[in-house]
Amino acid sequence: MSLPALRRAAKAAHRVFRPPPKWSLSQWADARRYLSAEASSEPGRWKTIRTPYLREVMDTISDPAYQDVVCKFSAQVGKTEVELNACGYFIDQDPCPILWVMPTLELAEALSKERLAPMFRDSPCFRDKIKEARSRDSGNTLLSKTFPGGHLALAGANSPASLSSRPRRVVFGDEYKSWPKSAGAEGDPKTLAFRRTNNFWNKKRLLVSTPLFKGEDIDKAYDDSDQRHYYVACPHCGEMQELVWKDDTGQIRVIWDKDPDTGRHLPETARYLCGARGCGVLIDLDAHKEAMLAGGQWRKHNPLSRVAGFYLNELYSPWRKLRETVEEYLLAKSDGIESFKSWWNTALGLAWDPQAQGDITAEGFLALREPYPEVVPWGVGCLTASIDVQRDRLEFKVKGWGRQGESWLIHREKIMGSPAFNDVWAKADALLLSGWRHASGRVLFIEACAVDTGDGNVKEAYEWAKARIPRRVYPIKGQGAQGHPLIKKSGNKRLKLWHIGTEAAKDTISARLRLTQPGPGFMHFPDTSIKERYTEDWCNLEMFQELATSEHIVRDRKGRMRRWQKVKPDVRNEDLDLEVYAWAIYTLLNIKPEDMETRLARLEEPLKPEEKPMPSPAVPQVRKPRRKVLNKGYFRDE
Repeated sequence: MSLPALRRAAKAAHRVFRPPPKWSLSQWADARRYLSAEASSEPGRWKTIRTPYLREVMDTISDPAYQDVVCKFSAQVGKTEVELNACGYFIDQDPCPILWVMPTLELAEALSKERLAPMFRDSPCFRDKIKEARSRDSGNTLLSKTFPGGHLALAGANSPASLSSRPRRVVFGDEYKSWPKSAGAEGDPKTLAFRRTNNFWNKKRLLVSTPLFKGEDIDKAYDDSDQRHYYVACPHCGEMQELVWKDDTGQIRVIWDKDPDTGRHLPETARYLCGARGCGVLIDLDAHKEAMLAGGQWRKHNPLSRVAGFYLNELYSPWRKLRETVEEYLLAKSDGIESFKSWWNTALGLAWDPQAQGDITAEGFLALREPYPEVVPWGVGCLTASIDVQRDRLEFKVKGWGRQGESWLIHREKIMGSPAFNDVWAKADALLLSGWRHASGRVLFIEACAVDTGDGNVKEAYEWAKARIPRRVYPIKGQGAQGHPLIKKSGNKRLKLWHIGTEAAKDTISARLRLTQPGPGFMHFPDTSIKERYTEDWCNLEMFQELATSEHIVRDRKGRMRRWQKVKPDVRNEDLDLEVYAWAIYTLLNIKPEDMETRLARLEEPLKPEEKPMPSPAVPQVRKPRRKVLNKGYFRDE
């Protein structure tokens, strides 16, 4: 063999046996990671300089000094790319057994098809490590990827079998806020997944998620970390500061103008107010963001912790304009409390605290009561009822609903008597068939009713409601478990029952009670102390105590499990339960915004000559039952 050939052979052997370069995660990503066209708006080579705030996050994941890393990120800041880079780094540079946990197996499969497969295909460093899935013995399936020196398994937090597999050195926990509180009968899925790493001295555990509620899941994990925040310099005064929507003093730092003539918001004028004392300059964040991010630095707010924690919100994202953030904020505010809560979580990366949105006192609501022009005031386009069954009475409530969940309390009554006898149910039926005078002079009727069947006299309540399901009288039962949907029909075909997620409903009601201005989600209450209008002051302090202050949120010792619980065992909470049922049954009606607008427009039209206005006294008018032909010679009252 000639000398040149020997040299070429030696170089080839050197390339094969040469140890890989000792890169940090960010260095590896810049050198070997490629973004795919179907998974990125900027396909091509990965450039950490595009998102400089992610450099320390990634390098901490590859730093042996840290075993646990927590990322409480908003949407649109690159959190999934951090996980993909980390996964690629360990496969290519530090092969080992890896477990990637998603909230469900379905989401794990979607991640594999939509994000991992394009990364393995378009980044050349994986071509000799991850074989084609088409090959029968490739070791590459949808939820399992084999590579030299290791193995990647994708699991669902809802599947205990996928979590209790063989040991794993690296565990990624994705969208931790959506994990179930228990993986079947096995217990906490986070504990199950992290236990897989116990045999490794160089374990690595990563939790990434947007937050949900204060003190839970990713928010609690971040609070236990060293709490790193990204500081950037003001381009005018040079002082380092965080980019926040609202600072600790309550000052909103994103400022925009309004049209002086129409009052219309002008999001395109949005600027960022410098928080430095003595500066106060409005920064054109979109123009200066690239330079500000490049010169930024992470600072620890809890430096004694051995867990690395990072927080980022949408204001740092190079892909989001400040105008877009303001537009989504205004839309979320107008859509109601649920939409605003979602914006708070996903855009600001902040956990929602229902009990920190303002102090609630029963006495404070007395001053907020309003004199209604009639029994049903303007703004109401729909009526619902709810019935809470007690051993010696029925608690009855009528609610009016308007635009975007704005509501009015119309009527509240205790029907005394044992529900084991028919007379109390006859009185309830008469109220359900009543007509209620609207401010337009027309008559509105109750469109749906929820009847509690979870306490005493279950059989009587269920049978009475079941017979009236064609009239939209629904037998319901509360479900206190976290994560239960607001309302869901029982899967039992023979048992016609609707389950209500009381935890979700009480979170919504608590947030709405803190609203101070009429509009989406606001709750109106009548001033029943006006003796000329009402024979009894039933909208009183006792009712507000039951509604607003009878329950509070408690957590378990670990701070994860949260639930609503009575402040004292002997406190009455019937009005809060009625409000839960009312909100669930209105949601079940699913009245679209355009349909509500049509209803309100019709009510605002002048009465036609052929329409008889309801008599002046504000007394409910009983509607006569209609007769429906079931077959010849037989009728049934509805």
